[in-house]
Amino acid sequence: MQPDIAKIDAAMRADIAGIASPRLKEILAHAVLGGGKRIRPMLAVLAARLCGPPAPAGQGGMEPEVFRLAMGFEYLHSASLLHDDVIDRAEQRRGRATANAVWGNPGVILAGDFLHARAMQLVGGLGGVRCLEILSRATIAMVEGEFLQAAIVQQQDFSETAYFQVLHGKTAALIGAACEVGALHAGGNEAQQQAMRAYGEHLGLAFQVVDDLLDYWGDPASTGKAVGNDLVEGKMTLPLLFTLAKAPVHERERLLALLAGEPAARQAGLPGVRTLMEELGGPAYCRQQAEALVGTARRQLLGFPESAALAVLEGLAGYVLTRRQ
Repeated sequence: MQPDIAKIDAAMRADIAGIASPRLKEILAHAVLGGGKRIRPMLAVLAARLCGPPAPAGQGGMEPEVFRLAMGFEYLHSASLLHDDVIDRAEQRRGRATANAVWGNPGVILAGDFLHARAMQLVGGLGGVRCLEILSRATIAMVEGEFLQAAIVQQQDFSETAYFQVLHGKTAALIGAACEVGALHAGGNEAQQQAMRAYGEHLGLAFQVVDDLLDYWGDPASTGKAVGNDLVEGKMTLPLLFTLAKAPVHERERLLALLAGEPAARQAGLPGVRTLMEELGGPAYCRQQAEALVGTARRQLLGFPESAALAVLEGLAGYVLTRRQ
């Protein structure tokens, strides 16, 4: 994957270099080129390889157009992170200062708007109206996911159904769209497009469940964030939802009081919360959920012929379960 990731990075670097504003260039270089796994654009490229005709003899890899199309998904993802950090007043991401902490909110909001617009321009211009519709659908789902998450917190809806609805909007929809657009752009048929979309969505859900686990039991040196950050911020993730559902009444009431309190109190209560999660089997349950989602993702690949792209997509599913960062 590394050669393809290098091509995506080179395409984004060249694109950003053409921007007239020095300040906008700085913010975008910080936000887009400063790290990240490139999962979304890589999935678009791999889906195109899986569903498209073999590359002609003598041609190493795919045409540059596919990498430019794919980078639109990294742009939209980066735009959402810029806006999230402004909304959350975040000061750190990936172990370094957020863009809003360095340049302030107004410029960062505009930079996110630029990335959103550029993503639509790239995907619509290179992929056509149908690809733009898919990207737009994912963008709408991302925004609705944010509003749904706020409503769930306000209504104290601690159901797994609500949790996965939020995850679908905030994470899975864009990953599914990247896979679907890659398949469509390469000429895949309707069944292949839908299979790739389902693969991406289930992979995205599993990715987030594992992320929830890593927040409580990951190594900060690998994850780049402090253990228990989700609890401190009051986020209702799967380990906490499971614990609330399974805990005795007095423990549940203690947890709800902790969530209603101040962040400092949640930080102090983290060791006890983790112990309770472990006693109730929370880590094992979340792991089972992630494994089931990955299993569903892998089943979407069964109808495709053997190829290097298929092997990588199967490997990515395994990586989601074993990743440490």
